[in-house]
Formats: sequence, structure tokens, C-alpha cells
Amino acid sequence: MNPAGLGNYSRNTLASLHKYHLQNDYVLFTPEVRANLFKEYRFFDIVTPGNIIDRSFKSYWRSYKLPKLITENRIEIFHGLSNELPTGIHHEKVRSAVTIHDLIFLNFPLWYKPIDRKIYLKKVKYACSVADKIVAISENTKKDLIEYLNIEPEKIRVIYQPVSEHFFFNSVEDNADEILERYNLSGTPYILSVGTIESRKNQLTVLKAIHGNNLDVHYVIVGKPTVYVNEIKEYVRTNRLNEQVHLLHDVTDLDLPALYRKALCTVYLSHYEGFGLPVIESMASGCPVITSLTSSLPEIGKTAALYCNPDDEKCLANKLTKIINDTELRQQLSKMGKARASSFHPKQRVDALMNLYKELLE
Repeated sequence: MNPAGLGNYSRNTLASLHKYHLQNDYVLFTPEVRANLFKEYRFFDIVTPGNIIDRSFKSYWRSYKLPKLITENRIEIFHGLSNELPTGIHHEKVRSAVTIHDLIFLNFPLWYKPIDRKIYLKKVKYACSVADKIVAISENTKKDLIEYLNIEPEKIRVIYQPVSEHFFFNSVEDNADEILERYNLSGTPYILSVGTIESRKNQLTVLKAIHGNNLDVHYVIVGKPTVYVNEIKEYVRTNRLNEQVHLLHDVTDLDLPALYRKALCTVYLSHYEGFGLPVIESMASGCPVITSLTSSLPEIGKTAALYCNPDDEKCLANKLTKIINDTELRQQLSKMGKARASSFHPKQRVDALMNLYKELLE
């Protein structure tokens, strides 16, 4: 499973199904079990590649070997959690659903290699054509499915992404100071951004807004680095911001809630998102949010966040200044954010998913 993004969706969904719907049997088909990422794997029946060839060609196993294994394991419903279904599943006697997270590769094709776009499109079109139901993780993704792929609206069910339960726990506060000390953030007022460090997530614009307006705060960026991180490091070096900018690549899921809770605010200035999980993680943790006026983000944040155009440094600087200087505003956004996040509690989300499964069997 991916350590972020789609992996978070799969882990949160599976863990919540196990916790709140124990009456069912769940079989997890996965090329590899990563126990460090998904400790709950022991609660599931696991099917993995059975020989060295299949283990060496995991994508082929996932795409072409699963239909036979699905039948052998007497599966009643197969749910593809990450944008695809195995090729040939429509020949098996099994009901199927697929979760589509986004169609960013169609919205912003220049962000992807041509061969990748071709592969993604082929997989998504096949999955959407053969699935009995499509789960879209936002109304925005549903809109894209209808617009780009001409999917019938009745085939799509919007079920928002669940947020891990530990972001809602008040007990996080008990060891938050210890966690901040571990990351050298004790006593440091900071702005937080969480997500893969890539151009789409737009962390450099946030840094420019902070530095260009002489805001007296640190900037903490949590996420897996890509080549884009080199642009951030160059900006940091050129402007001598080594003491003010913290790049954290290995923050554990258990530590992340504390970083949210102690931040002045989270800034998630992405150009495009199918959902925007850090927005709700932040809100569940009681941290104010500034996010983009694009894609699904206004749908997810509603009135509980502040918004900017992702390329508008001046707007962002003004919003940041208000949050830094106005304790009452931070408290208000925190309260509104917690109320908004309650709609994304994992029990509500998997209850909706279970209703869909029941419909598929009727």
C-alpha cells in the first residue's frame, strides 16, 4: 500500500470496516503486506502472489491474475479501492465496485508523462465500464467522471473518504510537547503543510508568502519528497531560511495529530485535489485551515476554512497574518473545523459504504 494518498484511503477504509462491521468476512488481495504501514492486516484473510514470478511482476498479478483468485475465494463483492479493477473481472460471477479518487491526469495532462496518461485512462475507463457501482470520493470527482468519461450519474455514489480515528482523540494533547521536541519544534510558532512535496501541492508558494511578507513564523512541511523539493531547498538556501523552514519526510501517523494540534494553522494550497485529506485531518485535530478555492477543496472545507487562489501570494499572506495575530479567529476556526470533521468520522463513511455493498447483493 502507498504510504500516503490512496494508501491512506485503503488503510482507513479497511480498518473501519473491521471495527464497525465485524459481521462480514474480508479478504485483502495485495501484492505485498507492509506491516509497518498497516498493522491491522492480521485481522484480514490475505491473498498475495504465490510464486516468485508473480511477486516479481506485481502489477501484472494485480491486473490479470486476480479474477481467477476472486472466484476461487468465493468473493461476493470485489471492491477496487484505488481507481482500477482487475482485467477480466466482468467474466466472473462477482459484484464489483471501484473507488475513483480523481481524474487529475485529464484535468492537467501536462503534469503526467504521455505513457502514464494512456495507462491511467485505459484502467479507469475499463473499471468504470464494468463496475456495478462507482464510488467517487467527492462531488467534484463525480462531476469529472460525468464530464470526461460520460458516466451515467446514477451509477456513481459519492462517499467521502474516511479520516483515521486517531485525529479525533483528545488524548493526543498528553504527549504533544514530547513529540514536538523530537522534531525540534518546541516553543516554535509554525505554519504546517502536509502532503507529498510536489508542484501540484504548491508548498513553494506558501514559503514565498511567509518570507516575502516577513511573517515571524516557522514553516513545517511534512511529506514524501519529489524533485520539486529541490526548488524549495534552493529558495531556502538563497534566502538563508535554514532555521525557519523544516522539511520532515518521516513523520509517523501517530505523531501527525500532535503536529496539527500545535500548529497555528495548516495551509493546503494545492492546485487540484480529488478530496484533500489533510484538510479534514487538520480540522479533526482542531487546527485552523487555509486552503485553495479549487477542485474539491471548497466542497470539503465548506465554511470551516479560509480560502485563496493557489497562485495568490498576497491573499495567502493576508490570511496568514490574520490567523497569526487573531487568537479569537483561530479558536473560531478550530471549533468550526471540528464540527465539519465530524461528518468524515470513519464510522459514518463505512456505514455508507456498507449500505452500498448491501444494495449490490440485492
